[in-house]
Amino acid sequence: MSNATALKCRECGRLYPLDARFSCEFCFGPLEATYDYGTIARTLTRETIERGPASIWRYNALLPADFESRIDIGAGFTPLVRARNLGEALGLDNLYIKNDTLNPTWSFKDRVVSVALSRARELGFDTVACASTGNLANAVAGHAASAGLRAIVFIPHDLEPGKIVGSAVYGPTLVAVEGSYDDVNRLCTEVADAYPWGFANINLRPYYSEGSKTLGYEVAEQLGWRAPDHVVVPMASGSLFTKIWKGFNELADIGLIEKPQTVMSGAQAEGCAPIATAWEEGTLNFRPVKPKTIAKSLAIGNPADGYYALKILQETGGATATASDDEIIDGIKLLAETEGVFAETAGGVVAAGLKKLAEAGRINRKATTVAYITGGGLKTVEAVAPALAPRVTIAPRLDDFEAALGLRQKEVVPA
Repeated sequence: MSNATALKCRECGRLYPLDARFSCEFCFGPLEATYDYGTIARTLTRETIERGPASIWRYNALLPADFESRIDIGAGFTPLVRARNLGEALGLDNLYIKNDTLNPTWSFKDRVVSVALSRARELGFDTVACASTGNLANAVAGHAASAGLRAIVFIPHDLEPGKIVGSAVYGPTLVAVEGSYDDVNRLCTEVADAYPWGFANINLRPYYSEGSKTLGYEVAEQLGWRAPDHVVVPMASGSLFTKIWKGFNELADIGLIEKPQTVMSGAQAEGCAPIATAWEEGTLNFRPVKPKTIAKSLAIGNPADGYYALKILQETGGATATASDDEIIDGIKLLAETEGVFAETAGGVVAAGLKKLAEAGRINRKATTVAYITGGGLKTVEAVAPALAPRVTIAPRLDDFEAALGLRQKEVVPA
């Protein structure tokens, strides 16, 4: 059975049963799953985790759904890659990439959906849904197909084609809404009130968000059971950022790692940076914005966890960085050309942000630093394709090949 005991308001502390709800009835604060940490500490060891499945469910003792009812198509336990080439380029001696491009539907959203839909099935939902900038829609559609659940996914009308196909292939009802993600989310909140469906990021949000903690657990385990010195995380709603920090602290609370001293830094797209802007202005009160960026997976102008992300930045001595569209493309190319990791635009934001933070001296050269790359590049090929070198086309003859190669070398090698 799950060790989750209740849903707790993050503002006033009131407790609620483990059902489908997301806000406090008294203060309207967000709800979060709580656990019997005493029982967990007595029974969970590094060894039991290491014997578990190669997915997020190796940490089932710290997740709010029962292991036996899990929907597990392989989300999680993705590689932590020592990024020597990128580190050398940026002047960072101990840089790692957490490569979440290798999840089943090619983004970290598989983690949160695996947890949310497992809990949805426990609660008796036969229809699941979400409001999404693309990656979540892919993950909900894929996990629902595996579990035999009906899926209805809502997306902005101008989403990247790769993400539309990445949802449609699983056979959900795909609803494109004219407007931004924030418009989609407002509509879905109304739909969630009107229909008995399990919305991954609305009435199931307290369970959904817990899946992100596993990105903290895994990095600590993969580093030999210790938290990193510094992390750089993409920020959209701010939930991923806050949950990675929660993951490090939970491992410390139950005695599996030392208390984390991790500096938490975040990266946002310049065209949708309400959290970063508030941080630079020295306030914990962000102003919602209208997104205008190629990084559509980060285009949330009114971030639900923005305040909590800002508090963690303050608590850990973190920093923020933003990236323009051109810098995002350069970041995608930099990551691919140095480490062989092809990321979507959110990864470009992280790579560009990491570069800026390193150049500004905000990251200690010797610090064990982890950059979280959360989605695969084939989802957003149209963003980077125009900036790539053209192909060489030849006839099937050796002399043509040699002539073309020589011509190209003249074009790219200085005289």
